[in-house]
Amino acid sequence: MQGYNVLMIYNKDRDQLLMCKRVKNPYIGLSNFVGGKIETGENGMEAAYRELFEETSISKEDINLHHVMDFTYYLQHCYVEVYAGQLKHDVMISGEENELYWSDLNQDFFDMSLYAGEGNIGHMIEQVNMYKELIFKDETCTS
Repeated sequence: MQGYNVLMIYNKDRDQLLMCKRVKNPYIGLSNFVGGKIETGENGMEAAYRELFEETSISKEDINLHHVMDFTYYLQHCYVEVYAGQLKHDVMISGEENELYWSDLNQDFFDMSLYAGEGNIGHMIEQVNMYKELIFKDETCTS
């Protein structure tokens, strides 16, 4: 079963989320979280940090990722690991695969005409909102 990850990256004030505008199918033209494929022999956390760096230039020193949930798609023979993290400080983001942007949090992330994943983005955000004190309890920001 092929593994993938999605990365919910919050800015240091946790009032914006990093999104990308997809340039390929599936979900071409829709907004999504960054992420990618878990390679053979790689554990999920290693893959999450690798994909984050490859797609955004955000390094392991800039953020602590937390594994918050998984989705298993038996009919598609794949699973998705979901990670969330809050930046420790401001960073310059850059990526060549998709257009990256910071989104404020007052969006309808369940709007499937704007966001990928059949409502999963909204679901993931709501789950993190419900448990943010637990997920981010050890986070401290520096300038």
